[in-house]
Amino acid sequence: MPQALSQQITNVATHAMTQGNEEMWIEVIQKMDVVYADLLHYQVELEEKNAALEEAQQFIRGVLSSMTDVLIVCDLSGYIEQSNLALSQLQGSVENGLVGRMLGTLFDQDSQANIETSLERVRSGETSELEASITDNKGTASPLVIRCSPRYDHEGTLVGMVLIGRPIGELRKAYNDLNETHTELKQAQAQLVQSEKMASLGRLVAGVAHELNNPISFVHSNMFAIKKYGYRLREYIEALHGQLGDGLDNSLRQKLKIDRILDDIPSLVDGGLEGTMRVSTIVQDLRRFSSSHREEKTTFDVLDVVSNAAKWVTQTSKVQANLSVEGEHVRILSYEGFIHQVLVNLIQNSLDAMEDQGVARIDVRCYQQGEEVLITVKDYGPGISEHDKLNIFDPFFTTKDVGKGTGLGLYVSYGLIVEQCEGRLTADNHVDGGALFTIALPYDEHS
Repeated sequence: MPQALSQQITNVATHAMTQGNEEMWIEVIQKMDVVYADLLHYQVELEEKNAALEEAQQFIRGVLSSMTDVLIVCDLSGYIEQSNLALSQLQGSVENGLVGRMLGTLFDQDSQANIETSLERVRSGETSELEASITDNKGTASPLVIRCSPRYDHEGTLVGMVLIGRPIGELRKAYNDLNETHTELKQAQAQLVQSEKMASLGRLVAGVAHELNNPISFVHSNMFAIKKYGYRLREYIEALHGQLGDGLDNSLRQKLKIDRILDDIPSLVDGGLEGTMRVSTIVQDLRRFSSSHREEKTTFDVLDVVSNAAKWVTQTSKVQANLSVEGEHVRILSYEGFIHQVLVNLIQNSLDAMEDQGVARIDVRCYQQGEEVLITVKDYGPGISEHDKLNIFDPFFTTKDVGKGTGLGLYVSYGLIVEQCEGRLTADNHVDGGALFTIALPYDEHS
């Protein structure tokens, strides 16, 4: 109630009582009604302001409790006036249980000097940053990166300081996450570039393979014809010399080295045939590399395919091999041609790796293990180096000399097993020395 209005009512009431004037009593009652109405208005306004103040305090309390960073508010002497839940949890005390303590008591001995230096700078109106470790009630230190800022009142007077600290562990985690994301981004970018290169290379390879296929087929078929003609010519010349006998002048035959030519023709033709076979194999690998064609799945005996592939390679190879094939007769539903091709590539690679060892030894085994059928190709050559293990299935990667390998065999084999046959192809070294390739194919008992 305003003091002037209250004094006025008192004066009117006193005068009315002394004079006994009825009009004055009425005036007193009216003044009292006005005062009552003002009182109600002031009460409502006060309750609204109290509610707003409580809401603001609750909002600030919720924000402070939700902060993961440590918050400390101190006066200029270094006594804590306010702190948040993050500091209480880090220090091992109840919320606001640190109010009234000296700021320096929260930190370990190694951080005391840095804290004092920062406080002096803040008292001068400067902002500072430092690293310090807060110790909990068990003596465990938690390193923080702390920013100290001066605090001013509504008149601009320096009244204290505010410290905000973030655990270094979180910063390191954020840095590691950022670094990992950056690395993944760089890898994705490199993969996009590589994918575009491989797409362009695939189109180029498809064109080259198509252009090479026809002339190689002509040369290959012609070499077979030349080989047959060589046998016939030799037979004809021998028959002709037999009929003429001593009447034939052999000097011309010796001069033209006909006998040497007849002896060289078979080996020359065989060399040409081998060359065309190699080129044909390269062309087929290139076409598979650039094509997405899939053959039809069939049900077949895996051991029969393994035996057939091993026999096919050893019969056409110049390297003497002691090859052992053993295993179980297991039938699966898959791509027989692809698996045969992969086995041929793996066994041929093993033979090439042991080319300088005299007699090569290769153990091929086929067996069922759980829901997979495993095929292992084990050789006793020099094995695979740690560096080559990372690149062995990359396209055009080869350890063979120039002209002896294209680097597509294992790449195509990996694609056929993983992408086409939905299996796995792995490479490693075994304890006896040498390489061990393992093919894992899905097995269905209803196959």
